Amino acid sequence: MKKIVIAIDGYSACGKSTTAREVARILGYRYIDSGAMYRAVTLYFLEHHVAATNPKEVDRALQQIRVSFAVNRKGNSEVLLNGLSVEQEIRQMRVSAAVSQVSTLKSVRLAMVDQQRKMGKHKGIVMDGRDIGTVVFPEAELKLFLTADLLTRAFRRQRELLERDEMVDLDQVIENLVERDRIDSSRAESPLKNAPDAYE
Repeated sequence: MKKIVIAIDGYSACGKSTTAREVARILGYRYIDSGAMYRAVTLYFLEHHVAATNPKEVDRALQQIRVSFAVNRKGNSEVLLNGLSVEQEIRQMRVSAAVSQVSTLKSVRLAMVDQQRKMGKHKGIVMDGRDIGTVVFPEAELKLFLTADLLTRAFRRQRELLERDEMVDLDQVIENLVERDRIDSSRAESPLKNAPDAYE
C-alpha cells in the first residue's frame, strides 16, 4: 500500500499525541511529535540561559542543538536532545510555560520545520503539532484538526504532570493553556489554525 503523510493539528492537551501515536501504531508508521521538538529547544534555552529576545544568542544556540527521535525499550518514541533522552524533562511545567514564546521565534520555527520536512521526505509518518497541515506538510494526504473544551484539556494536562510527580494547581494549568492558546493563535510565524481541507 502507498504510504502517506498524516498531519494532526490542534490546541495543547487536546489529545493530539495520544491519537497520533495510536494511528501510527496501527498503520506501522513513524510517529513524530513536533511539539516535543520545540520543547527540546526550549529546555536547551532554559538550561543554557539563552535569551529568547537576543537573536544572536538564539542563532548561536540553534547551531548547537540537534533534535532527533528514538524508540525506547518499551517500543515508544522519545525525543533526544543532542543524543540524550529528554522525554521526561521536556514535559515539566517550566518548559510548558516557556515553549510558546520560544516557538514564536522565526529562526526556531525555520530550523524545526526544515527538520520535520526531512523526517517526512519518505512518507509513512504521522506528525502532530500546530502547523503541520498548514505549513510543514500543506500537501499531506490526510489532515485532522482536534479540539476539546478548556476544562477537559486542563484535567488532561494536570494528570500528565501528576503522573510525573509534579504538583500543579488546576487553576495554574488553565492559566497556562489560555496563554498558550493566545500566543499560538496570534503569532506571526505559523499561527495555529485549521487547514481548509482538514477533518475536524
